[in-house]
Amino acid sequence: MNFDPNDKSKELIPNTPDVDFDEENQSPEQQQAVEKASKAARKLEPVVLAHVLRPNYQPVKPRVIAKQLNLPSELHKALKLALKRLAKAGKLVFGAEHLVRPPKVKKQEPGERSQGAGGRGEGTGTRGQGSGVRSQEPVRKATIPDVAPRERESRTGGASSSRDGKNIVVGTFRRTARGFGFVRPRGAKPGDRSGDVYIAAGATMDASDRDVVRVRLGRDKARGKTGEMRLAGDIIEIIERDTHQFVGVYKERGDTGFVDVDGKVFVQSVPVGDPGAKGAVPNDKVVIEMVRFPTHISPGEAVIVEVLGQKGEPGVDTLSIIREFELPQEFPEDVLEDARQQAELFDESTNGRLDLTNETTITIDPVDARDFDDAVSLTRLENGHWKLGVHIADVAHFVRSRSALDREARERATSVYLPDRVIPMLPEVISNNLASLQPEKVRYTLSSIMELTADGAYIAGEVKRSAIKSDRRFTYEEVDEFLADRDAWRKKLTPKVWTLLANMHELAMILRGRRLEKGSIELTLPEVKIDLDKRGEVSGAHLVKNTESHQMIEEFMLAANESVARLLAEAGLNFLSRVHEPPDPRKLHSLTTFVRELGIECESLESRFEIKRVIAAVAGRPEAHALNYAILRSMQKAIYAPSDEGHYALNKEYYCHFTSPIRRYPDLTVHRMIESLARGKRPADDFDRMTMLGEHCSEREQRAALAERELTKVKLLSYLAKRIGQAMDAVITGVEDFGLFAQGVELPAEGLIRVDTLGDDFYRYDKATHTLEGTRSGNKFRLGDRVTVEVAHVDVDRRELDFRLVKRLGHAGSSRSDHRDKRPPPGGDKKKQPGVQKKRRL
Repeated sequence: MNFDPNDKSKELIPNTPDVDFDEENQSPEQQQAVEKASKAARKLEPVVLAHVLRPNYQPVKPRVIAKQLNLPSELHKALKLALKRLAKAGKLVFGAEHLVRPPKVKKQEPGERSQGAGGRGEGTGTRGQGSGVRSQEPVRKATIPDVAPRERESRTGGASSSRDGKNIVVGTFRRTARGFGFVRPRGAKPGDRSGDVYIAAGATMDASDRDVVRVRLGRDKARGKTGEMRLAGDIIEIIERDTHQFVGVYKERGDTGFVDVDGKVFVQSVPVGDPGAKGAVPNDKVVIEMVRFPTHISPGEAVIVEVLGQKGEPGVDTLSIIREFELPQEFPEDVLEDARQQAELFDESTNGRLDLTNETTITIDPVDARDFDDAVSLTRLENGHWKLGVHIADVAHFVRSRSALDREARERATSVYLPDRVIPMLPEVISNNLASLQPEKVRYTLSSIMELTADGAYIAGEVKRSAIKSDRRFTYEEVDEFLADRDAWRKKLTPKVWTLLANMHELAMILRGRRLEKGSIELTLPEVKIDLDKRGEVSGAHLVKNTESHQMIEEFMLAANESVARLLAEAGLNFLSRVHEPPDPRKLHSLTTFVRELGIECESLESRFEIKRVIAAVAGRPEAHALNYAILRSMQKAIYAPSDEGHYALNKEYYCHFTSPIRRYPDLTVHRMIESLARGKRPADDFDRMTMLGEHCSEREQRAALAERELTKVKLLSYLAKRIGQAMDAVITGVEDFGLFAQGVELPAEGLIRVDTLGDDFYRYDKATHTLEGTRSGNKFRLGDRVTVEVAHVDVDRRELDFRLVKRLGHAGSSRSDHRDKRPPPGGDKKKQPGVQKKRRL
């Protein structure tokens, strides 16, 4: 679910560090408030414990417990304190997704002394739930910590993790535009839909998209569109609403106002009472609060709480997405005041840090970047080795733990990059000034300094609290120009900067070659960039090119992230890793079948080197997009977690995010741990708390990415809505029984060519070959076919784009024999493969 920064119940999130206060810095009023909450918490502890230990209790989040106990808002803080105390005492457990669970009851051996609920003997070498106790022998591997049975099943994907009865399943509901939907059971692995439960339109109660629900399984099963049988059931309880607020277009019919909610959330318009509420007029974009959720027989009821402006007015589309995804906007005043105080305290002295102000360093960023949080230095040592310095803005120096700035940064967890604006994680006083590595200004940094052999092999690394002074700010475009004609830049740059840039390119290409040769997987899925005119309106769109200037910075950031993760792991610490688990073998088997059906011969894609070979084989071909997207869908999502599972796509054992603390909260937590070590102190090391923080940050990151994609789609659709009938070349990216999906070549918008508009024949869908084939003419359409289409219909509010086929330009299979000729012997080609980089947030 999405955390609302204005929702008072967010105080119940257990990873909020409001306990163990710094008493020296508290005002008398704050101390009184703490004492009051502490007393109330002590009274609540037995009530909460009895509630959690009930036989029929199901693990829920703290805010749900508050509702179940009918606690008034003034006791929410006390509830949080009570939960934390009970967890520290081992009487309950904070599990995945912030769920409060009963403790695991250890089976007592004959003659063993009882330790009470959640107790633990000494010398076991396992981590306690929130106890902070470690054995004398450090234990690095803790993939499945000692937690309650349901929690263990959830993390291992056990089917029973979502069951609270013989025929009862708890999970997240996804509603379709036609009213029916599916429930993904709790504990299901990301992307695994095998256990999804079909919910007919008449069995959904009033559940909305992404609500957590309880389902009673039926005896009968439902048949999917491709013939497979799946579980079916009825929703019997809405456990937790994802949201009560929605965005839509206001309309009037007679004496009643209605709102058509954006997207395909609800089948019908939602009544909102008297027309003109909140001054709304027809065609206004509005925010509504649901009073009664719609069902299959009732349209529900809502009230208008905000008018955003007339549909189509500049900025209203962006504001609509901000409200739809509950993105934060203005910073609270105490956060801004904290930032101002940090600005007043800052001076440009090196302040006991390693003085690197005379080291030649540069930054390379997009042309429109406003903050520069990473700089690079590089020298050759006398023994021929490289000394690489990646200098990252020391954001932790300004964002103190438990400060107002920290509270807000943790809640936001990430900056959000929308097509026409940025919603920053930190106020601009910090992000665009104090922690921005601007040229010719002394700035505080954490420097990851690495020694590499001449051919790029890692030898050693360390991190220093430092101060630098960047010599020059480069844009990616400038670096590409330098690489195209280096001599022309000799007069524009100092000799040291010129040499640094040349050396950076040399080492980056060495590192890139090593990484790809060792099996790092990179997909060709370019980023769509919206083009805006001076008025902020869409003038077009283009795909961002991955040039060598981007690759240079990416390689150095990857090297620093890996080096820092290695240092923390060797120190035996739990830290927020960037985890990318290996794909499910079943999905890789299906992917192998799919690739062969496209006419591309391959060995099993359970080999990462075979995946790389297939990507390289189709590079530049029309079917490349479909293949790369299919590979992406077979992969797990990368998340933040205190785990040593490693990063599958990068093929790295140790990996974390260290290089962007201005825009990512996990990076900030890593910085704090590094700084503690640098000062000779052992950082706080709470596995449970870090698990919950990782889930929160992962959820925020996924929300930001989805909001960015949706707004990009909305802006493209708004642009095309004014161009009905415009023709464009496109490539078929998907084939279904109801039509063909095609993406424009010059304008990367994806639309649907409905099968009933293909009037020259009656088409039949062949799932095995992913084709639509005419029954009379034998004419076929399949993935990768090149076509010309024209814009037929656009519905911005429902996010729909329909194309009409004009003509076929070329067939994807015209030279498939090339793929067969290039197939290597079994086992895959482990030589260097070309690839295209993912974004720097890997």
